[in-house]
Amino acid sequence: MGKETGFLEVDRQDRTYEDPAERVKNYREFVVPMGEDSLREQASRCMNCGIPYCHNGCPVNNIIPDWNHLVYEGDWQNALEVLHSTNNFPEFTGRICPAPCEASCTLNIIDQPVTIKTIECTIVDRGWKEGWIKPQVPEQRTGKTVAVVGSGPAGMACAQQLARAGHSVTLFEKSDRIGGLLRYGIPDFKMEKHLINRRLVQMEAEGVTLKTSTEVGVDVSFKSLKENFDAIVLSGGAEDPRQLTIPGAELPGVRLAMEFLTQQNKRNAGDDELRAAPRGSLLATGKHVVVIGGGDTGSDCVGTSNRQGAASVTQIEIMPEPPEKENKLLTWPDWPMKLRTSSSHEEGVDRDWAVLTKEVVGEDGKVTGLKCVRADWSDGQIKEVEGSEFTIKADLILLAMGFLGPKKAGLLDQAGVDLTDRGNVAANTEDYRTSEDMVFACGDMRRGQSLVVWAIREGRQCARAVDEALMGVSELPR
Repeated sequence: MGKETGFLEVDRQDRTYEDPAERVKNYREFVVPMGEDSLREQASRCMNCGIPYCHNGCPVNNIIPDWNHLVYEGDWQNALEVLHSTNNFPEFTGRICPAPCEASCTLNIIDQPVTIKTIECTIVDRGWKEGWIKPQVPEQRTGKTVAVVGSGPAGMACAQQLARAGHSVTLFEKSDRIGGLLRYGIPDFKMEKHLINRRLVQMEAEGVTLKTSTEVGVDVSFKSLKENFDAIVLSGGAEDPRQLTIPGAELPGVRLAMEFLTQQNKRNAGDDELRAAPRGSLLATGKHVVVIGGGDTGSDCVGTSNRQGAASVTQIEIMPEPPEKENKLLTWPDWPMKLRTSSSHEEGVDRDWAVLTKEVVGEDGKVTGLKCVRADWSDGQIKEVEGSEFTIKADLILLAMGFLGPKKAGLLDQAGVDLTDRGNVAANTEDYRTSEDMVFACGDMRRGQSLVVWAIREGRQCARAVDEALMGVSELPR
């Protein structure tokens, strides 16, 4: 414990943002970092609880009190080592994780949790700046080969851990660049892509072979992987989007959120977004945009639409509006359901809850509006409120309604692995084995759509399971 009375003497402070009017002019990150003295003060607030609930709140079980203490002491290099012992990519989670660790912090009982996420991000950013982060090349190779299919955070974490264990790892990605939704989903203003690129340089130095523009099940058969690798890890995403099934949903102005976000990320990278856009270029410029879905993907659509110069942005959600504050006596230390306003919401959006869509209105083949009705959830079942119909003006409707699981055509059809009732690949969290011999699964393909931090956890744990299966024993952390 760095300072016994720190939590009594120091109020919570966090990173700030650039002004919304300025940051919407570009796609760069806009977080204003804290100074070192302020960070060390914030780290001193950690109470070193007898039971550190932040450990359980964090899916990768970050050893948070330890690196808080080290930051307070100014020992940044050892803080980085402790941080990396549980998390391969803290610069990712330090930017886009919703920080369930902070919800579990004992100080959150009084709404003053330690600024864990900010401290985490600052540690790893300083590590890169100081040159402390280097490839961890294994002393010897095992001669075993592993194919990791899907290069999102689960696949990246799994591949890196297996390479460090001495295995020859090939990471397959169907897109033209590694990163999964980190690359083509998360907007650049939340996480710039050079952060992924420098990790890829590290991973290649550690022995990971990166194969992009290679879709297993299409460009390469699953059978060939079985013949040429000792083990296979399925670490793709839950990419089957929930569709809108109302009259008019077939109009060209109704588009998927991931299509919209991916195109903008490609533009930012200097690519031709039309190469992977069978339905043509997609821009919100000058349009009245309606985003269906109140989650993070919907919020990302709001921020991107504003940067593209939308005439207006409306975000609707079928569920009722959550309370502004949770009842801590009922929810702590668990993740609470409460109203959350993202940085994208602060940039301009009309938000509405308990809205049920009825029909997409069109004229001359173009979207002109969205007919809706109020939803009543009072008895736990959704009912339409009689006489509450209304229409939202819309030129572009973006669907951010979640995902139904991994796509089955190609890879999973050829792999022949068992699926769960929800359509995910069936595998437990002990050995991550599927129904097929030496075929493992982790991340969203196994658990369904989830957080980046859960993907990293599963990738790390799956790597240990694969290592044990290949070698009989593993020294990789779980």
